[in-house]
Amino acid sequence: MDREVVIKQRVVKGYRHPVIDKNLQTSRIKNEARLMLEARKGGIAVPIIYSIDLAGNRIIMEEIKGVRVKDALQDLPYPRAREICEKIGEISAMLHAHDVVHGDLTTSNMLLEGDRIVMIDFSLGSKTSEIEDKGVDMHLLEEAFHSAHHSRAELFDVVKASYVHHYERGDEVLKKVKEIERRGRYTRKE
Repeated sequence: MDREVVIKQRVVKGYRHPVIDKNLQTSRIKNEARLMLEARKGGIAVPIIYSIDLAGNRIIMEEIKGVRVKDALQDLPYPRAREICEKIGEISAMLHAHDVVHGDLTTSNMLLEGDRIVMIDFSLGSKTSEIEDKGVDMHLLEEAFHSAHHSRAELFDVVKASYVHHYERGDEVLKKVKEIERRGRYTRKE
């Protein structure tokens, strides 16, 4: 149809029984497509899905002509980087307000296309209202942010402030993040 597309192909795992593998692949493709639809309904930019091929284990979707936020954030002028971080907090809040947990919420799964951020790769996500799951999402974002953007780590405070501003349960989620961090430190000591 004269469109540039991305084909996300789920790879068959030879170590799994073929019937189990096929069921898992089908379930994961359906889940990812469902979450992308939920995110889009919530006002979050995601690639348009053109086709789902369950037999071929693939999703055919719009190609986003952008760069990963992970790659862009370090080189942007500080005021622009701050704007992006405010948008990351807002998008994270919008996802969680619609009970979509990304599952791999990192700047690697955000594409910067002009002034918009497009979320990709919902393959580890879920639909849940659980504060624990949202806390894990935000904890992962914080860990990944500090790792990938260590020279601008202070900008994560901008992400958190925007998240709390845009999500009425944001404070509750960030308290859960602190609890998750404490549990992680305790576990590593043993």
